[in-house]
Amino acid sequence: MSTGRILVVDDEPQIRRVLRTTLSAQGYEVFDVKTGEDALLAIRDQRFDLVLLDVNMPGMGGLAACREIRAGSDAAIIMLTVRNSEQDKVTALDAGADDYITKPFGMPELSARIRAALRRLPAPQGSFDEQIRLDGVEIDLQMRRVRKAGKESRLTPKEFDLLHYLIANPHVAIPHTKLLQAVWGPDYGDQVEYLRVFVNQLRKKIEPDPSRPRYLLTEPWVGYRFDPPAS
Repeated sequence: MSTGRILVVDDEPQIRRVLRTTLSAQGYEVFDVKTGEDALLAIRDQRFDLVLLDVNMPGMGGLAACREIRAGSDAAIIMLTVRNSEQDKVTALDAGADDYITKPFGMPELSARIRAALRRLPAPQGSFDEQIRLDGVEIDLQMRRVRKAGKESRLTPKEFDLLHYLIANPHVAIPHTKLLQAVWGPDYGDQVEYLRVFVNQLRKKIEPDPSRPRYLLTEPWVGYRFDPPAS
């Protein structure tokens, strides 16, 4: 049985009912609301491990709600939408989502996406227990915290897992597929746009000049590489 607290945000009562019933049967503790505004109120009052968030809702739309949730919560977020273009995916990920699934979807697929969103890389061992310093940035891999210029920089769980994996493999050009499967899971591998968005977000949070990265480097046609400063 799975565990975790899930908030379903969708204006369609039938979808909320099906998701609540099915996910509860899998062992999750499930709550549901019908608007983005209600989701923000629920998240202020309770802790959730994951939010299933519909993009198209009356009032505050899903993208706006995602940005507001991400500003104050590290819950995993999966966007639900009927649109499936690459730009739609990039927009959702750029708003702070961890994943994206297109309606209509099967419950086995959604369950796999939920497991992928909730999976976390284990804490690093050995020499990676110490803090890493990068030109005004402190990264604590054990505590999963990043501070830039003395202020805490909020990373989403997937952003931190991606950063952790790159740091644990310094000076190595890691292929897109390997990164996706290490961080999201074995069912991933072709979603290169995920990495593009997440690496861009990470650069904003740890690079002195995100437009000219020094640490998170692109390996053209291959993947990404973490290049730490010389000790």
